Parts: sequence; C-alpha cells; structure tokens
Amino acid sequence: MSAALLAEGIGVALGGAPVLHGIDVALPAARWTSIVGPNGAGKSTLLKTLAGLLPHSGGVQLFERPLAQWRGRERARCLAWLGQGEPGADDLSVWDVAMLGRLPHQAWLAPPSEVDRAAVEQALRATQAWDWRERPLGALSGGERQRVLLARLLAVQAEVMLMDEPLANLDPPHQADWLLLVRELVAQGKTVVSVLHEIGMALHADQMVVMAQGRVCHQGGCNDSATHQALEQVFDHRIAIHPLGDQWVALPR
Repeated sequence: MSAALLAEGIGVALGGAPVLHGIDVALPAARWTSIVGPNGAGKSTLLKTLAGLLPHSGGVQLFERPLAQWRGRERARCLAWLGQGEPGADDLSVWDVAMLGRLPHQAWLAPPSEVDRAAVEQALRATQAWDWRERPLGALSGGERQRVLLARLLAVQAEVMLMDEPLANLDPPHQADWLLLVRELVAQGKTVVSVLHEIGMALHADQMVVMAQGRVCHQGGCNDSATHQALEQVFDHRIAIHPLGDQWVALPR
C-alpha cells in the first residue's frame, strides 16, 4: 500500500521546548487514518507538520516527493487543511468562505469559473450548509460555522485532506454525517487524516496512529487487537475497547 504522506525522523520544538521526538509514520493513500492520544500527546503538532505549517527536523514526503519541493499553489491543490478553532472573516458570506477553497485553482485576481462555482455548491450541499450561502459567517452557531469551514476544505477537491478536530461543535447527527462523508471521500480514492478526541468515532477509520508524549506508540488497523491494547495503555487503562456488532467502542473501565 503506497503512502500519501511519509514522515521520517520528525522533530518539532515550540517555544524552545521539544514537542515531537523523532517521529516516523507512513499514512496510506486512499485510506482514512485517525490520530489519537491523550492531551499534550503532540497530535495537532504532527498534523500541522504534515501540512507543512511548522518548521521541523527530519523530512516529510507527499506522494513520494519531499514536501519542500512542491510549489505553493501545486501543494495547496493536492493537500487541504482544516485547523482546530480556525478564525474566519465574520463579515464574509458562507458562499465566499467556501469559495476560498478554490483559490489554489484560480489565476491571480481571476473571477470564479463555472467549475469553481460547481465545486463550492457541491461542498456546501455535502455539509448541509447550502441554505445559508448568503448569510455572514459571524451570524452562524459554532456547529454551523464548523460545517462551512469543512465545506471550504471540500471545495479544494484535494487528494489529501488533513482535519484537526473536525467534529468540534457538531451535534451527534452531524457527526454521523461527517463519518458518512469521510467514507464517501475514501471510496473516491481520497486520503483523509484526522485528529480526533472521540475515540469511538476514530475507531471507524481504516488505520490509527496512537500517540503519547510526542511519540508514535503504535500504528495499525482499527480492528487490530494490538491497536486496542495501545489505545488502552496510552489512556492509562481508564478506557477499554469492546466489540459492538461489527464495530468497536471505547468504554470507561
């Protein structure tokens, strides 16, 4: 299985304090990988590093090519990013916020094309935000805002999508919608990498990266017993992974 993203010997320091320590990880193409671990494990820092947003030691490759060798616009078309608690221009309309995802495809100062408009409409409909397309972002609730930012990510139509806490502020029905959406993306051959606090949701992924104290403790399939054992260990055995039908759930001990 080929890797969409490959990290080798990644080290990151923030404010002079080491946060990531020599991380090696390969994230398979056309699969959904969830990154989990306790608070302070370095999950978001790793995701930002994979997105090329943080200085680091070691190397990151995107489709077997060093990330640093990708031109900015080319990389932005291939690798899309949804950050945690991202700020937005509250006076922009929902339509305009989602259209920002099309910037890597547009010539400088060029107006949106029909292709751009179709991509934005598709993204807003996929996140059930189409009906608010004329409303300002600042008029939305936290969950509605998150769905618009997700639409902006989808509008890029990138091959690789990195999402940091994408379920923030979403109620359970819309979390379920997100899960179905991710499954659709993977079925289309897209690669999804998500940092999640919701362990039960993370266990729906194809692969899981388990982190603690700035290191990768384990990477494996979400159905593997070794993955479940690693999960229980990093959470100090305060949770236990149990089967529920054809899925796995995390329950408190």
